[in-house]
Amino acid sequence: MERKQPNDNNILLKRLLLSLSILIFIRIGTFLPVPGINHGHLAFYIQRHSITKSLVSTFSGDDTFVIGLFTLNIFPYINASILMQLLISLIPSLSKLQKEGGSEGRRRITRITRVITLIWAFIQSLSIAIYLKRALFNWNLILASEIIIWLTTGAMIVLWLSELITEYGLGNGPSLLIYTNIVSSLPNLGKKLISENISNLNFFSGLFIILLFIGAIYGIVLLQEGARIIPLISSRQLSQTNTTFSEIPKNNYIPLRFNQAGVMPIILTTAILVIPNYVSNLGLLPIITLPVLMKSSKIFYWISYFILILVFSSFYSTIVLNPKDISNELQKMAVSIPGIRPGVATTFYLQRVMKRVTYLGAIMLAILATLPNLIEAVLNVSNFNGLGTTSLLILVGVVLDISREIRSILLSNIYNDMFN
Repeated sequence: MERKQPNDNNILLKRLLLSLSILIFIRIGTFLPVPGINHGHLAFYIQRHSITKSLVSTFSGDDTFVIGLFTLNIFPYINASILMQLLISLIPSLSKLQKEGGSEGRRRITRITRVITLIWAFIQSLSIAIYLKRALFNWNLILASEIIIWLTTGAMIVLWLSELITEYGLGNGPSLLIYTNIVSSLPNLGKKLISENISNLNFFSGLFIILLFIGAIYGIVLLQEGARIIPLISSRQLSQTNTTFSEIPKNNYIPLRFNQAGVMPIILTTAILVIPNYVSNLGLLPIITLPVLMKSSKIFYWISYFILILVFSSFYSTIVLNPKDISNELQKMAVSIPGIRPGVATTFYLQRVMKRVTYLGAIMLAILATLPNLIEAVLNVSNFNGLGTTSLLILVGVVLDISREIRSILLSNIYNDMFN
């Protein structure tokens, strides 16, 4: 056993080095300028237009005036995955392909997602190329075409590299790329928080923020890992007359997680409340007054934010888990819930339990999502929303996923040593 331990460490080290190498390569590519763009003109324009600065910083970070090869990063794939999940829930043929298609079905869905990623990358590249017309003096159709080709190609390269991380590295590729983008923005966010709020902060308010931050992380871990356990019993165990509830094997259960939807409700809510005003600022649509009205009244904005997260969380959870499908699968496996008849009764029971779990998780998520706004209002600080619940959920979720993967690798090596 001791002789095998270095090999276990070597496997982890190789995976870690592969992931780090790819992440560093992608990070360098983000700052590799796209040929043809005069970045001097672009920097001059960005410094005088907050909307353009916000657009560029979304992809490359604050204080960055470069449109790089990997500027789009993994965002086209994330948007394509969200769209694909919605299509699966709405189109019966895709839903059947996912549930009954096996490995071939999953491969087909992956190919469709890649095609959608390509289309989405093209649309985003086209939008950036058109928008840069007002920032570049040498803009023409040839330059716009080159920008579209470079950015679209870069997005597909990032997708390929992220899949390499998922398959051969440590962690999930897309999640790690988002994690890297968030971590890279933390130093600038910290400096901005301190510089703009130094007069409003004192020892007690700083301590209060730290305690709230620790409490938010604890709540996110509870939200991510918390689950309602529904015990299961097989027909063979049920036929044993002496079997009692306390004797049911504890490893046979259905875990109904509090947060089935992940960060999707926050992303969709933010899109609804922000995108219309953002598009109007770009000049693509007439000025839309509704988001401005909502922002002018913070209480109305927070209430809308809270309610939309509850609605989207409940809706998305019903898409992820279907009580009828779970009930049918339990019947096929000759497994039932103790005290509940198989079939319709099991479906109704699962619906009732899932509704309670979903509402509890949705309320927790909505409270955590509005926490940065509450801190800004109570302590009179600004820019705290830059490190929102979405970022914390991703940061904590990636760390938990990597720890689970490391544990799985170590356990699999231990079992291999035992049987070899």
